[in-house]
Amino acid sequence: MPGGMVALFATASGMSVANVYYAQPLLDAIASDFAVGLGAIGGVITATQVGCALALVLLVPLGDRVDRRRLMVAQLLALVAALLLVALAPSTPALLAGMLAVGLLGTAMTQGLIAYAASAAPPGQQGRIVGAAQGGVFVGLLLARVVAGGISDVAGWRGVYVAAAVTMAALALLLWRRLPVLDPTGAARQSLAYPQLVASLCTLLRHDRVLQRRGMLALLMFAAFNIFWSALALQLSAPPFSMSHLAIGGFGLVGAMGAVAATRAGRWADAGRDQPATGLALALLFVAWWPLSQMESSLWALVAGIVLLDVGGQALHVTNQSLIFRDRTGDHSRLVGSYMLFYSVGSGVGALASTVTFAHAGWQGVCLLGAGVSAAAGLLWLRTSP
Repeated sequence: MPGGMVALFATASGMSVANVYYAQPLLDAIASDFAVGLGAIGGVITATQVGCALALVLLVPLGDRVDRRRLMVAQLLALVAALLLVALAPSTPALLAGMLAVGLLGTAMTQGLIAYAASAAPPGQQGRIVGAAQGGVFVGLLLARVVAGGISDVAGWRGVYVAAAVTMAALALLLWRRLPVLDPTGAARQSLAYPQLVASLCTLLRHDRVLQRRGMLALLMFAAFNIFWSALALQLSAPPFSMSHLAIGGFGLVGAMGAVAATRAGRWADAGRDQPATGLALALLFVAWWPLSQMESSLWALVAGIVLLDVGGQALHVTNQSLIFRDRTGDHSRLVGSYMLFYSVGSGVGALASTVTFAHAGWQGVCLLGAGVSAAAGLLWLRTSP
């Protein structure tokens, strides 16, 4: 695959996933605007993750059956409408409906592009190319927090979603012109109607042992991620820090090494070193919570903890995806949809548990919760690894 095409997949994936994460550094502003308590504002993220789960079941599998390029552009145009719904939401129910739609379509785009890249990758290079696309996702996730914080400080949190809608409209035009046309392959196109296509996700989840093991690791890892990021804005926006949204979002950039880890982990998986990569990633994920727990006395400890958390999490994520795609050619969209269902469950539960824990036990309670979930992921791997 030409380097320019790899870069396009990575960039488009990052821009798509950013929409799902714009809300995290804005939770305090959204809570104030709609008069929602801090313990309940995690419901905004949970609504987004419900949309993510629905996308993985209802939209992502379509990539195995229809023209992927047309599907991507149609989903992008619908995403523009969802972002405008959030920007103009007059009430909490309208906001939650808009967030659900953003999660639905942003996730369908992101995971559809990763499956697209895996399908277009030459044999033996899926780990590298999926790693590059996932690295783009990670950079987009990090920049989402910075961009959201910066725009919010100037134009309010609603301005963030107006700007996102304009950006997605421009991306739709670019993808229509540049993405390669790939015919869907395998039994999905030849014999499966849409209801059967969706139902086949259950078959994959029941019978694919690699998907089951790696999915549970993903569930716990993404729960740990959202435990941290959902509570961080609440901690840093309050005294004694009292930081702006731009400053809070800026902390996401210190985890940029995670993008490098994603690419390296993909190469390790291609070379058959997936078990050492997994063990190292899980160790980093657990160790990260000690410096994170010290942030009240040192922001440098916060920086160190973010780097460890993001490097470990992204390395594990790409290793997981490389393994579930290995030796499979006709069902990449359904595989990534099934795998990311675990992500949605973990992210939604983690976000809600984080804000509830923060409201009752403060930052130290959040860190204990995150460390416990990370330790559970390590124990699960030790019990299930071949």
